[in-house]
Amino acid sequence: MIIFRYLNREVLVTMVAVSSVLLLIIMSGRFVRYLAAAAAGNLSVDVLFIIMGYRLPGFLELVIPLGFFIAILLAYGRLYSDSEMVVLSACGISQNQILGLTLVPALGVALLVGGMSLWVSPMGALATETVLAEQRTRNEFDLVQPGRFQPLSGGASTAYVERLSGDRQRLQGVFMAESGSGVDLNRVSVMVAEYAEQTLHDEYGQRYLNMHHGRRYEGQPGEADFQVTEFDVYGQYMQQPDTSAGFRNKADLIPTAELWGAEDLRSQATLQWRLSMPILVLVVAFLAVPMSRTNPRRGRYVKMLPAIILYMLYLGTLSGVRGAIEAGNWPVLPGLWIVHPLFLALALLLMNTQTLRLWWHKRRALAETANA
Repeated sequence: MIIFRYLNREVLVTMVAVSSVLLLIIMSGRFVRYLAAAAAGNLSVDVLFIIMGYRLPGFLELVIPLGFFIAILLAYGRLYSDSEMVVLSACGISQNQILGLTLVPALGVALLVGGMSLWVSPMGALATETVLAEQRTRNEFDLVQPGRFQPLSGGASTAYVERLSGDRQRLQGVFMAESGSGVDLNRVSVMVAEYAEQTLHDEYGQRYLNMHHGRRYEGQPGEADFQVTEFDVYGQYMQQPDTSAGFRNKADLIPTAELWGAEDLRSQATLQWRLSMPILVLVVAFLAVPMSRTNPRRGRYVKMLPAIILYMLYLGTLSGVRGAIEAGNWPVLPGLWIVHPLFLALALLLMNTQTLRLWWHKRRALAETANA
């Protein structure tokens, strides 16, 4: 029991530390992507942290298995480097017993990952898509911040608003500059208005920005042939922002209970992927225990790179087979279920490498004795 608690503490504490670092790296990269979309006016700044919170279970679903795998390598590698595993072996603790002790926390981690993969992550993905869908229904002027110049229409125009009403329907002190207007792409147009209001076309459902009491200047910079137009009301069509951060595979948004009865390839591949995540945790536990065995003279990091490459190969194979199923290039059965036995067989081979080596040397010695 003391050894069980000691090994579990070493593995779980290391897993939390490694997973936290990996999660911070992944979330930072994704947050920068969303922040760039907000800076371009495609997302509202108010929903950035909401989206990141909804995406958190999906990140943890992928980070925790890798963190658990690295934690076993680091924790047990340190025990080998400090010769603690030699002491445990001298006390009668075999590698199979170490594996049995490791599978206990592995089952807990697998249940945690399975809960996220099967229930929490789909709910977070659906909530994220709902927020992004609300952003798609908004137009560019819904995302304008008062008191700053902001590019619109992919940078083709620039707008400045002094003040906004509480419902963001009335804009005071509007300035708009557009490039490439008319036939000549070198011509620019500048409009200023006292105020502007957003209206919705009843028949077509399109939004327009009606600017009141202003002027429109159009011409080519450097020349004096500018056209000046005064207007009481000027209507400007407003494009919807491009929120391309949504989910490409819409099956990721479907609850797991609905995937069981689905017959399309995407849904079946998604269901197998979700079920594969907890199985992945158990298989990598089998892989990590033999791969953590190191020579104290070489250090505990000597097998880290090959182990991570093997893990990436495992996850990449699952992802590749999933894509093949969705494309119809791989049968639904065996589907992803053919990948796990292959890597489990590799883990068992690594577990028994020393036994196979001893058996081979014994057989070779017997053959040499018989020949003599």
